[in-house]
Amino acid sequence: MGIVTEFSIPAESFALSQTFDRVPDLLVEVDRLATHSREWVLPFFWASSETESAAVVREAIEADPTVKELNVVDAWESVALYNVHWSEEVQQLVDEIIDQHGIVLSAEAHDGLWSLKIRFIDRSMFDDFRAYFADHDLTFELERIHEMQEPKQREYGLTPPQRETLVAAFEMGYFTVPRKANITDLADELGVSPNAVSQRLRRANAALVQNALLIDEQDDGRTES
Repeated sequence: MGIVTEFSIPAESFALSQTFDRVPDLLVEVDRLATHSREWVLPFFWASSETESAAVVREAIEADPTVKELNVVDAWESVALYNVHWSEEVQQLVDEIIDQHGIVLSAEAHDGLWSLKIRFIDRSMFDDFRAYFADHDLTFELERIHEMQEPKQREYGLTPPQRETLVAAFEMGYFTVPRKANITDLADELGVSPNAVSQRLRRANAALVQNALLIDEQDDGRTES
């Protein structure tokens, strides 16, 4: 049976380390995931900062040595969607994911730390993937590993930070009427910026609607994939 792993990687062991040095409150959320070629495993991501404009963030990302080429797909005052071609250093890690038949389910980075969820066919392939980090002196922290459950939509498509934010919001009374906590309260509790909390909540709610409320329609083929 396949397994789903959730783990964190410091930016210096993966990507955008220098960008986080220049823009500490940067929030990166991979928008589209693929597996058919090394160039298109992590091709698009959203990037935003509460303290810096999209132009400053773009400049920092373009100057990062882990980025080979960067193109802006859409941009607003504080957030932008980018198409990225990673450096060979990052691509080597991507190659290892592909070689072990891993499928990236979600990827997000904030506070200089990447959070990834990857599905593997079995435990041995994950063990080989983890050994890659040890062989290359890279930091890797496993946070959760569990067997796949059916239907797969029960995972709801949430990243670990999104799930953490939703749980905190519920427990602190963000969803009550009247509210007992606001975005700033959640940000203080989670140790991230209010902008990061806002984006996590928005994308988490979208994932819940798609993977929980629309599950029957998706199974019946009534909605586009």
